[in-house]
Amino acid sequence: MSGVILSENSAPTVAGLEPQPASVTPGSVPTGSVTPTPGVRPAALPVRLAYGLADQVLSVGGMFAVNIALARLRSKEEYGTFALSYSIFTLLSGLHNAAILEVYTIYGSGRYHHRFAGYGKLLWRTNAWVLAAITALLLGTWQGLRWWHPAFAAPALLGVALAGGVLMTASFIRRTFYMRRRPDLAARFSGAFFVSCMILLALAIRGDWLNGLSAFLIVALAWLIAVPFVRGEMFVRTDPGAIRPDTIQPNTIQQDTTVPDDGMDFLLVEPDYWAEHWKYARWVLVTALVFQLTAQAYFWMVAGFLSVRDVAELRALYNLALPVDQIFAAVSVLVLPQMALLFATRELGKLRHLWWKCSLLFFGISAVFAMLVSFESLPLLHFVYGGKFDNAAPLLRWYALLPVVMGIGNAANAALKAVEKPQAVFYAYLTSGAATFVFGIALVMHLGLRGAVYGMLLSGASYTAVLSFCFYRFNRASVPARVTDQG
Repeated sequence: MSGVILSENSAPTVAGLEPQPASVTPGSVPTGSVTPTPGVRPAALPVRLAYGLADQVLSVGGMFAVNIALARLRSKEEYGTFALSYSIFTLLSGLHNAAILEVYTIYGSGRYHHRFAGYGKLLWRTNAWVLAAITALLLGTWQGLRWWHPAFAAPALLGVALAGGVLMTASFIRRTFYMRRRPDLAARFSGAFFVSCMILLALAIRGDWLNGLSAFLIVALAWLIAVPFVRGEMFVRTDPGAIRPDTIQPNTIQQDTTVPDDGMDFLLVEPDYWAEHWKYARWVLVTALVFQLTAQAYFWMVAGFLSVRDVAELRALYNLALPVDQIFAAVSVLVLPQMALLFATRELGKLRHLWWKCSLLFFGISAVFAMLVSFESLPLLHFVYGGKFDNAAPLLRWYALLPVVMGIGNAANAALKAVEKPQAVFYAYLTSGAATFVFGIALVMHLGLRGAVYGMLLSGASYTAVLSFCFYRFNRASVPARVTDQG
């Protein structure tokens, strides 16, 4: 792991980070951070966490319900094909996260928080161009497959091409709300989406036109229907007051102490921005590629060595562990901007404390989930899938351990991203991918679907081990530096 380790009291050495002197005026509060909206006091952390959890449940709940409906109503072969197409969307979503979302979150919450309005406009335009290019590429690829090898031109793949850009734009909008410390807006957006998705799904089931293509179109249309509910809040037109949320005192009035966005192009102020963006994004891009080797690769290995029916069973297990993953995601997307701000303001002690609380939370939630599933695996599968996947109950007990294995690693993942060390996350996924190829292939070939589950556990353990070691090194390097400065 490379890079400069900043102590809590040392001057920042990361490009673009300059210490901002705190200024206090009568009736105002110290400057140094971004506030959600001028004149509005940010909600308390438990309230924001509740909104964040609601947002994750509702945003993922729509696609989860579509997945379950497809698994129950269509053949295992058709659902397996949908699962493979969805893994392609997962890859593209990971690349979009790497190229746009993650750098946007880290830099927008950290080094550019005082110019967030202009920065947000730049990334909005970039996001639109990138997704337009991805959509055109996917449509061209699907049409080419239709001409040259029609068997590979699955309807679900066309659904990915038509709906992928909408789904990824929805992620961009929700991430912006989190960066503004407004998870309530994200929850409102996701709530409108979920209600719309359930209505459309009911109509599709009633009309018997639910399939791999319509599944993606239903979700995309539901997000489009939800846009008017947050349209007035989607764009930040002026820079919010630079006020630290944790310094706001009761009975005080927030004042906008920064210069409003006058429309000046962000790149005129930060002409070297794209070079800085690439320094971070290059690691996340290669990470997004090797990430596929941690879990998604097993779907393709099962398809190649076993059958599409087995892919459907593995996806059925994956669906049931998804709620725990979404709790992890809800907490991570909530704390990541705060971690990035703590790093930018050199408050590493608070950052470590936040990481420790996340680790305990992730471990506790995943452990409780694994215990419940170990006792109720068969009833759970029978209830969700109507008896279609009951034979996978013994494997679900093992698969439920995957969130336990990866929980602490996910907390370290967020912390290392916040301290601008994406290379550490890359090394973790690379190690996990190596475990997939060294052990996973052999396990699938010799043990079948059970071997795939064992391989995913092994790959997840490798991921957690590397991330934990990297964050341990960061702690060891930063604590002595802090003590020396204080001495």
